[in-house]
Amino acid sequence: MYKSFTMDLAGRTLRVDVGRVAAQASGAAFMHYGDTVVLSTATASAKPRDGIDFFPLSVDFEEKMYAVGKIPGGFKKREGRASDNAVLTARVIDRPMRPLFPKDYRNDVLLNNLVMSVDPTCRPELVAMLGSAIATCISDIPFDGPCAMTQIGITNGEFVVNPGQKEWDEGDLQLTVASTAEKVIMIEAGANEIKEEKMIEAIYMAHDINLQIIDFINQIVAEVGKEKHTYESCTIPEELFAKIKEIVPPAEMEEAVFTDEKQVRDENIREITARVEEALAEDEELLPLVGEAIYQYQKKTVRKMILKDHKRPDGRAIDQIRPLAAEVDLIPRVHGSAMFTRGQTQICTVTTLAPMSEVQRVDGLDEFITEKRYVHQYNFPSYSVGETKPSRGPGRREIGHGALAERALLPVLPFAEEFPYAMRLVSETFESNGSTSQASICASTMSLMAAGVPIRKPVAGISCGLVTGETDDDYLVLTDIQGLEDFFGDMDFKVAGTKDGITAIQMDIKIHGLTRPIVEEAIARTKAAREYILDEVMLPAIGAPREELSPYAPKIITVEIDPQKIGDVVGKQGKVINAIIEQTGVKIDISEDGIVSICGVDTEMMDRAAELVRIIVTDFEEGQVLEGKVVSIKEFGAFVEFAPGKEGLVHISKICNQRINHVEDVLTLGDKVKVVCLGKDRMGRVSFSMKDVK
Repeated sequence: MYKSFTMDLAGRTLRVDVGRVAAQASGAAFMHYGDTVVLSTATASAKPRDGIDFFPLSVDFEEKMYAVGKIPGGFKKREGRASDNAVLTARVIDRPMRPLFPKDYRNDVLLNNLVMSVDPTCRPELVAMLGSAIATCISDIPFDGPCAMTQIGITNGEFVVNPGQKEWDEGDLQLTVASTAEKVIMIEAGANEIKEEKMIEAIYMAHDINLQIIDFINQIVAEVGKEKHTYESCTIPEELFAKIKEIVPPAEMEEAVFTDEKQVRDENIREITARVEEALAEDEELLPLVGEAIYQYQKKTVRKMILKDHKRPDGRAIDQIRPLAAEVDLIPRVHGSAMFTRGQTQICTVTTLAPMSEVQRVDGLDEFITEKRYVHQYNFPSYSVGETKPSRGPGRREIGHGALAERALLPVLPFAEEFPYAMRLVSETFESNGSTSQASICASTMSLMAAGVPIRKPVAGISCGLVTGETDDDYLVLTDIQGLEDFFGDMDFKVAGTKDGITAIQMDIKIHGLTRPIVEEAIARTKAAREYILDEVMLPAIGAPREELSPYAPKIITVEIDPQKIGDVVGKQGKVINAIIEQTGVKIDISEDGIVSICGVDTEMMDRAAELVRIIVTDFEEGQVLEGKVVSIKEFGAFVEFAPGKEGLVHISKICNQRINHVEDVLTLGDKVKVVCLGKDRMGRVSFSMKDVK
């Protein structure tokens, strides 16, 4: 049965069609927001997947190029692997929704979002977020929703609800907030040094709008929602916990996990697991569940130690940061490098500079962004956590961490006009025990400064965790969480910024939301922590961007020309600019507004290329002395080329002081000569003289 539902959302109509398409999916919402159309579906398998100890949720955001009237590039003319934007959008949908599924649910669930039409004023990412929530809520899949998402931007100092793509890209804030009817469950933000108080105001403005959307979703569910199906629970029997506690008393488990060395703790748990498996070797029913039971036993132990005893596994105080270290110039011959260490988390970031011709081209659904001048990539090899998994390229987590660091540093980068370079930063994870993404932000700031990139302010990042009890008031916020506190805790609240404001937030939780006091405390904690990291570790390692680039980095000089004369510099079929490049060995980029960027390592050749460009675009003036090459000899004189495509005639009478009968008596092709411009003759032609050079 086809039904249509509408609501006014930020001054535009949101329409949800149910029963119109995709009837065989568990739930389907045909979403319309302006002219943006997204088909969101939720589908679950009939039975749980065997042999897993996690909830197998997959989220897809499919960008179809027909949605913006484009044909995909390449030979196949077909969409290929998901773009980074698609991966990041899928992650933003996954993170708030995953905790709302039952913890013991093991059926495969796929949330698919097919982008079919894009209206630049109604971002498809937002429509997909809402569509996934609605499709799941009306399906028969167990889900503790509804949830909703809202985006907030800032334009001209004012908040904008669900901004269009242009406002989103050019504004000072890119904030996405997900909520249930009671609490905030996810925060993702990029910001231009927004003050903490203003960020909190924006978060709860989005939360209030989410409550209106949730009322709308509840109306849809009431009319067309399916009854939730029963499922096979995968909980661990209490009988097994009782037997394990007999073998490993709680005090022994506390001792096993109470260490700041991840390897020691892992070995302790391996020994405990082996002992339990040996004791239960003949119990075929319980033996396969031992690994998951030990994991949950650890979790309960760690949470009790933290929440009740205020005792962290590595012995730190609740607001204490792990030991810190920082150094620059770790890697020779690269353009910039830095390493940041926090406890057993260690990141090395390498900066590479290149001319603007090497910016990353973006082929996606965003018609406003077509290239990226700054790219941040993050790698997480298995050796960083003592494992042996072979590398198969970046996964969704790596892409997400790289994007977070990129977002954090983007507001402090110099503009292209003052620093005309493309920048690629690569963060290599040497060791990991919690919050490598924030360590990569710290390492990247120092690497940029070491490379001589004139960033406006240094940026640092830190993560806070959370352990909650039975009530909203029973909780403890932890500064600088390590891996164990992340795995067994309820929150990973990452905040990056300068001393003057926030540049990026990413909040993940495993519970059904955060109260406002928790959000405010976490933001305050991260502010104090990042200021400490900047003052005590990063700035002592490198206090400011270096004034000179690395000798191995390409140098760039710029020449500003009249945009009307760009064609003169390029020449027919690129002959002029290619001739300059061939003569000097430089790279040349020309912007639409007439900025010529000349890139090379030989400053003499770069200066020569700049001189040639200036000659080409400058009209000859009387008295101007030039040096050129004889390229043609006629009976009446010689033509001298001063720059590719720029020639002038020296009449035979102006070659030397004495009379000559033939030009060849003095000049041959290829001779380099100096001439002076005499101005224009009676016919308006510019004439030159060799004999009048002083």
